[in-house]
Amino acid sequence: MEKALVVFEGKEIRRLWYNEQWYFSVIDIIAVLTNSPTPRQYWGKVKDREFIQLQLSPIWVQLKLPAEDGKLRETDCANTESMFRIVQSIPSPKAEPFKRWLARVGYERIQEIENPELAQNRVKEYYELKGYPKDWIDKRLRGIAIRQELTDEWKNRNVTQEKEFAILTNEITKATFGKTVQEYKQFKGVPKKNQNLRDHMNDWELILTMVGEKATTDITTAKDAQSFEECKDTSKEGGEVARNTKDEIERKTGKLLTSPENYLHLQQRKKKEIEVNKN
Repeated sequence: MEKALVVFEGKEIRRLWYNEQWYFSVIDIIAVLTNSPTPRQYWGKVKDREFIQLQLSPIWVQLKLPAEDGKLRETDCANTESMFRIVQSIPSPKAEPFKRWLARVGYERIQEIENPELAQNRVKEYYELKGYPKDWIDKRLRGIAIRQELTDEWKNRNVTQEKEFAILTNEITKATFGKTVQEYKQFKGVPKKNQNLRDHMNDWELILTMVGEKATTDITTAKDAQSFEECKDTSKEGGEVARNTKDEIERKTGKLLTSPENYLHLQQRKKKEIEVNKN
């Protein structure tokens, strides 16, 4: 989600990488520029006045983006070039600074393609601003790389649909922690359905997630799984490797590695304890 959301003046804008470029939610941008309580209706009037009545071809497409309820829903989206045209149709004092911001966001993506290290640095900055410590960020970034390796392996083995990715991820998570992703979100008290569970994990939860996904990648390769059903089996096996690791460490330490507490809450508690001890 850190790539699927961008922020302009403190307000989130959904976006999706599609056809080798970013597409932004038109409704979200309307809300930012106009502060309208009904941005969908506002966009409907602009769309009718500027395009439909003039019988112009649509410069937007409908793509599935996560809604407030966490479900993917068809949403009017436009690429950078089309968004410039749409913004010109909206009277707003924020129009010019927004266009400069939009141009920069598009340029940053080009830079990231040419130099992937820049993307990693931006992710680091994202987590630092949210209050995460460096050692946690390093684990999170490593987890992103391991996850990417796994999804690439799945794509090479005829697993291409997002729904299939979600099912396989659930198999790993359930085998590792005894819960599906959604059940684990509830266990952790993740406030929003579209938030990434891993952003709320403690160190050991992140590490076990990495173990499960790395094991799944290696087992899938070793067994040369070639279909969704075969990858489903190797996903369970990868998760079981992480579960065995978890059980063994818990047995030897006498401590649970998982916690219902949100990681950021734990960090805030530590800061308060440090302040109390200082006083």
